[in-house]
Amino acid sequence: MSVNVKEEPVLVPNCDVVENSELEVLNGDEESKLEDYGTCVDVITERVNQLEQKVVEVEQFYSTKDGAGQTNTSKSNSGGKKVAISQPSKCSSAGKEKTRGKHVSSPELMRQFATIIRQIAQQKWAWPFLEPVDVEGLGLDDYHKVIEKPMDLGTIRTKMEGSEYINVREIYADVRLVFKNAMRYNEEKHDVYVMAESLLEKFEEKWLTIMPKLVEEEKKQAEEEAQDRASKQLAVEAAQAEKARDLSNELYEIDQELEKLREIVVQKCRKLSTQEKKGLSAALGRLSPEDLSKALKMVSEGNPHFPAGAPEVELDIDLQSDVTLWRLKVFVQEALKAANKSSGGGGTNAQNNNNGGEMNKTAAKRRREITEAIKANKVKKAKKA
Repeated sequence: MSVNVKEEPVLVPNCDVVENSELEVLNGDEESKLEDYGTCVDVITERVNQLEQKVVEVEQFYSTKDGAGQTNTSKSNSGGKKVAISQPSKCSSAGKEKTRGKHVSSPELMRQFATIIRQIAQQKWAWPFLEPVDVEGLGLDDYHKVIEKPMDLGTIRTKMEGSEYINVREIYADVRLVFKNAMRYNEEKHDVYVMAESLLEKFEEKWLTIMPKLVEEEKKQAEEEAQDRASKQLAVEAAQAEKARDLSNELYEIDQELEKLREIVVQKCRKLSTQEKKGLSAALGRLSPEDLSKALKMVSEGNPHFPAGAPEVELDIDLQSDVTLWRLKVFVQEALKAANKSSGGGGTNAQNNNNGGEMNKTAAKRRREITEAIKANKVKKAKKA
C-alpha cells in the first residue's frame, strides 16, 4: 500500500510529532471543565461495562443448543443491575428430578393397578410371595449370589402406600421381578417355580386390561409436556430477542453520547497549526505497516468515502476534520513511542533482530514513497503557480 499525503506546498524536513508534547485541549477557564468531561467518560464507561455483561449473556443464550437453561442464572434490568432469582428448594428439586422424563400415572390408574395386585395376592398359591424370602431360616446360603434384587408383594404394597411409585410401569416391573426371581432360583419342577409361573401368567393377563388406559395417559401427558416446553421456549426466545433489541438501542445511545462529547471537546480544543499538520504528515511515514493501516482506518471512520483498504490512497491532511486530526495526532504519538521502546529494548535475540530489520526496511520504503509523493505534489503545485 502506498500513501500520498497532501499538505501545504512548503516541505518542512524532520517536522515530526513531538513525542512528549502536551495535548492543549482546553484553554483559559475552559480547563476547569476537563474534570466534568472526565466524569462523563467514567459514567459512560460504567454503562459500557454493564452492557458488556448483558451482551455476554445474550451471546451465551444463542450459542447454546438449549438456551432456556441460561435464563435461570441471572437477569438484568434496563439499568444493568442484576436481579437475584430464587433457586428451588432441595425438596422440590429432588421431586422434579424424580419425575423428569417419566409418566406420572393418574390416581385412578394407580387404584386399578392396586386392585390387580390385591387379586393376585389372594390367589391360593400366592403365599410364598407375600413376604421377603427367609434366607437364613430356610438355609438359602447362595440366594443373594443368585438373586441380585430380592422383591416380594408385601414390599410392593408398602412402597405403594408410601407413594414411592410414580407410575404403574414401575410397579409392574417389581411384580414381575417377584415371580422371575422365584423362577430363576428354583428348578422348573419345583413347586415354587410352578406357582410363580402360574401367577405371572395371570398377572400379565390382568395387566393387558389396563394397558389401553395407560397408553392413552402417556400419550396425552407427552403432548402436554411438549406443548409446555414449546411455550416456555418461545417465551424465553421472545425475552432474549427483546433484550437484544434493548441492548442495541442502548449501545446506539451511548455511541451518540460519545460522539456528542467528542464534538464538544474538539470544539473547545485549539486547532492543529500548519506546523503540526506538517509534522503529522511526516510522522505517518514513520509508522509500521500495521499502525499505518490503523491510522488510515481512523480517517475512514471520519470520512466513510475514504478508501482505507485500497492499494494506493491519497490523504489530504487539510481536508480532515479536527476530530480526525486530533485522533491521528494522539495515535501517532503513542505508536511511535511504543516503536521506539521496542526497538531500543531488543538486541540479544537474533530472530527479533531479523524481524526488526525487515520492518525497518518496509517502514523506510514507505517513508520514501510518502516523501516522493509529497515532493511530486510540491512540484506540481509550483508549476501551477
